Amino acid sequence: MSCMPFNFPESPIQVISHPLLVEKQITLQVKRDDLLHPHISGNKWRKLKYNLHAMQQQNKSAFLTFSGPFSNHLYAASMACKLFKIEGHAIVRGPQLDENNPTIRMAHACGVHLHAVDRATYRMRNQPDYLTDLQQQFPQCHIIPEGGSNQEAVLGVKELAQSLPKSDYVLCATGSGGTLAGLIAACDEHVNIIGIAVLKQAQYLEQEIINLVPEAKHATNWQLLCDHHDGGYGKFSAELWQFCKTMKKTQQLPLEPIYTGKLFFALWQLIEQDFFPRGSRITAIHTGGLQGLDGLRYRQLIFD
Repeated sequence: MSCMPFNFPESPIQVISHPLLVEKQITLQVKRDDLLHPHISGNKWRKLKYNLHAMQQQNKSAFLTFSGPFSNHLYAASMACKLFKIEGHAIVRGPQLDENNPTIRMAHACGVHLHAVDRATYRMRNQPDYLTDLQQQFPQCHIIPEGGSNQEAVLGVKELAQSLPKSDYVLCATGSGGTLAGLIAACDEHVNIIGIAVLKQAQYLEQEIINLVPEAKHATNWQLLCDHHDGGYGKFSAELWQFCKTMKKTQQLPLEPIYTGKLFFALWQLIEQDFFPRGSRITAIHTGGLQGLDGLRYRQLIFD
């Protein structure tokens, strides 16, 4: 594979207009990273970009990563394989794969090699001995962690941070912590950075973020809010899904209820509760993942 510049044009900013924002004197802008690319968008592309550079610099011809069967990361990695003609491997939490799952079908269509493992094996995905064995088994592969969150991911998110408008607050949904870590590393120290955890009992992510960005340990301008997960990872209430549909209809802002819906639902509640001082300029990052709606429809978790 020849050395490739992995670049897409910068994504746009959308200004949200709503009576609540007028009442609270809040300016809300959305970084529409879901529009970065038709198929490899949002934070998944930001995290992949410099992992693909690292793969090239190490003279590896392929990558190996880890994912659940409906993962946005798997979808984006698969599209990257197709777009850039890269060999890709994914260790997928099984033990069996549902070949009708739209994400699995997409990965197969892109030529990704899927390796289903049982849950006990999948839990070893961050253990050094297991990773050493995998590297010996796949010597041609650059190994990318689940969700893509590593030092290379932080580099990509730093680029995102540098593209944001002037803000007092920057918010993002937080799953594995890589996006929040990159924002902490790159935003000015006067900017308040808030992650909305999308999974239960997510306090452990604070240490994961510090592992990625050691300066976060002493930085005072960020926080992870852990009470807006709406039931846990992959779970959501009817009220949250209704909010997503309303935002699409009234604001032309498409959301899904696993990541971005939880971010904006939490943000709306925080604005109502006067969490932000009047006059605040808020930028919320739309991290993409809208294709996840297909998986929710397939599992009959949403019907419209």
